[in-house]
Amino acid sequence: MSKQAIIAEQVDVNKKIPCEKSPEEQLAIMEAYTEAFQSTPERFQREVRCLQALYPTLFRRPCADDLILGRVDALPIGFGCVTSVGGVGHYCNFARLDELRKMLEFPDQQYRIDVLERFWREHDTRSVYFRQALTDDTLGKFVDVNFPAIATARLSGMYLDYPQLMTLGIGGLLQRIEQQQLQAERAGDEAAVQLQQSFKDVLGILQQVIDRHIEIAADEMVECTDVERCKHLLLLMRELGAIRHDKPATFIQGIELSWLYSLCAGVVNYGRMDDYLGDLLVADLDAGRLSERQAIACIRSHYRLIEARKTTVNGRVVVGGKGRRNPKNADVYCRLAIQAVEENGDTEPQFTLRIYQGMDNAIWQQALTVIGTGLTYPILYNDDVNIPAVMDAMQVGETEAEQYVPFGCGEFVLAGRSVGTPNTCINLLKILNISLSGGIDFWDDKQKSGGVALTPPEQISCFDDVLNNYQRLLDYYIDITAHAQALSYRVMNEQVGFLFTSILTADCVARDKALLDGGVRYLGGTNETYGNTNAADSLAAIKQVIFTEQRYDYTTLIAALKADFVGYDDLKRALIAATKFGNDDNAADDLAVMMHRYVCTGVRDAARRVGLDSYLVVIINNQVNTEWGRATSASADGRHKGIYMSNANNPQSGADKNGPTAMLNSLLKLEAKYHAGSVQNIKFSKGLFNTRRPLVEALMHSYFERGGPQLMVSVVGKGELEAAYQHPENYPNLIVRVGGFSARFVNLDRDVQQEILNRTLND
Repeated sequence: MSKQAIIAEQVDVNKKIPCEKSPEEQLAIMEAYTEAFQSTPERFQREVRCLQALYPTLFRRPCADDLILGRVDALPIGFGCVTSVGGVGHYCNFARLDELRKMLEFPDQQYRIDVLERFWREHDTRSVYFRQALTDDTLGKFVDVNFPAIATARLSGMYLDYPQLMTLGIGGLLQRIEQQQLQAERAGDEAAVQLQQSFKDVLGILQQVIDRHIEIAADEMVECTDVERCKHLLLLMRELGAIRHDKPATFIQGIELSWLYSLCAGVVNYGRMDDYLGDLLVADLDAGRLSERQAIACIRSHYRLIEARKTTVNGRVVVGGKGRRNPKNADVYCRLAIQAVEENGDTEPQFTLRIYQGMDNAIWQQALTVIGTGLTYPILYNDDVNIPAVMDAMQVGETEAEQYVPFGCGEFVLAGRSVGTPNTCINLLKILNISLSGGIDFWDDKQKSGGVALTPPEQISCFDDVLNNYQRLLDYYIDITAHAQALSYRVMNEQVGFLFTSILTADCVARDKALLDGGVRYLGGTNETYGNTNAADSLAAIKQVIFTEQRYDYTTLIAALKADFVGYDDLKRALIAATKFGNDDNAADDLAVMMHRYVCTGVRDAARRVGLDSYLVVIINNQVNTEWGRATSASADGRHKGIYMSNANNPQSGADKNGPTAMLNSLLKLEAKYHAGSVQNIKFSKGLFNTRRPLVEALMHSYFERGGPQLMVSVVGKGELEAAYQHPENYPNLIVRVGGFSARFVNLDRDVQQEILNRTLND
């Protein structure tokens, strides 16, 4: 998760677009929300009443060029799924609440803020979780990087069953829910009756939201002097009226229904849009209701709404791939969407293309052309590898696996079928360093072994001793994070039902269960791992320099790490010169593969112990590799304390010396079937990528054909990043791939910029 998303409690996510409501109005809405919470003990009806306090009130007027309607504000207190748009469950963003306090003029208003803060300190969903989860000195709050492992509560990565929404519409969903409610009444299951009623109630809220947008369009027309704009507003009023009950029959209707539902649900990833919007698009094109140019304009407007939410690591739109209902029609949307992404030139949506043998080559070529402009999109995922890998990792059939979708920085879930949010993270390098010292973290000289018995440095006699220490400590941290992951779901489930999300997630309605209450078909979790490559390189260097070549003894190594190599320059040079992952050298790669399997299978096996259907590693580092590196002591690969760690499972910056083919060969050795997503970054110069396209294509085809699951490609002008680093004012729109997300280079922290600068440029 990115820094912007992680510190959402300290950043006003609406600073660029201030809340449309005055501070006094915001306070009144939050008090109404809090009163609804306090006066309604039953969790599902409490959620309904709280949502009624927010919607449609918080939906704001459109921008002048919006062709699609749907902009919503997030208050310091409210309901959500993720921190990037407020928080999870019943949330209070205390930093933003304090900012609002400063905007209020009168003491009685500030007192009312104080009353709200005292209440939500006890009842904010994440606060409730943290009180239960953080009970010792080894597991930290997300994101306190002084700890080797961190945990949180969030519901990231929910992809709704948008095809069902398109097929049934609101009326069809209501009919299905009413049938379930009738069965529950006959069975005397009062809890199920209540849940189904709550489902009906939130769909009523959605209808009110649609009605409000019809009013908004009508209000816009009062002051509208542009004839074409007035015509479009009239069209939107008709289209919105049509979806109030019936299923969508046009492209705009499909966009509006899916978009407004997403906003009400609080989800920030939008599924396989070509699959659920492609048929509607082609029907409009064939009937002459839209031209391709008009369709592109609608897609661009839709995507600008996604960009306006500023979720940074989310906002995923997925196109292409196997398992689509009508690939021919879906590819029409795919082609126009790629053009829309190029024309917008934004950092969101995180536009993702699933590729496979036999796909339309024209789409592949179009994707490469856009990547060649330096936009970083589309992100490329290889179905021929990922579908079998998902079948293995999640233990599902091929039909289910075909519905895998990456979210956030690259974690996999099954669209409309599973939960897989990463509520835990571990720092593999920090854990290694603690194990090397016998339990002490040299970063702050604190004991962080969690009571695990470790062999002290003076008793280490061989490399197996080193490895055994590391694996014992890894086992401990894998176990506590697995329990924290399961606990996060239990705590959230005690507080909320995520009703909107439950309705469009299998099999909640049919099971008469809310999402985290036994409703979702596959309840999974993910564990983000950081420092993977640095840890593997450190082990390789220890094995080579300390035990094989015996140039230094082990206690000297520990002293050097504690001293951050001050006075140990020769040892540091030897460690740096040791073999490194990323050069197609088995001496380093074999250790990386061994540890990759150990960590991934350890996490996967922990699922059964904590009651999850799956619990899988994701290797999707973003700038947290830099942030956690700041709190990680010197390591045996020659890295100084406080320096960034390698990004995802990529080689440490500058460590791959043998060219892109060797680097990709090393990556291919890390099998995809053990995890739920990984990030492979590769950086080309514009000259190489655009003037020697056949060479680049051959490299990429070879990588994908031999098992490469994914590529995130950055194409930059030679010297462009260096110039932007020195003169950011001249490069406000230079977009780079940080890890699992893209960002404007000038908006990143300086050490994050430095890490990106130091990645190997293939020229």
